[in-house]
Amino acid sequence: MIVAFSVSPSGQHADGGVSDAVARAVRVVRESGLPNSTNAMFTNIEGEWDEVMDVVKRAVAAAGEGSTRVGLVLKADIRPGYDGQLEAKVDRVERRLAE
Repeated sequence: MIVAFSVSPSGQHADGGVSDAVARAVRVVRESGLPNSTNAMFTNIEGEWDEVMDVVKRAVAAAGEGSTRVGLVLKADIRPGYDGQLEAKVDRVERRLAE
């Protein structure tokens, strides 16, 4: 499964930004060892249901340190029997664009 998620903590941010909190969440994802990528809007992570959801839960907790609230947006592509799709899906589109 691939999960795309975004965390947005609120409360107690002097500059109104959330980059420190988001960096804590992304660090949890990267240290998980699961395939992942981060872009301007979401962090994507690939793995089995329980392991992915555990990482998301820990990332939300990390982002929420020092905040009174954390918003979470999560989208999942659940496709049993497929792995390596984090890159493969993008590769298929890139091949079509190159035609």
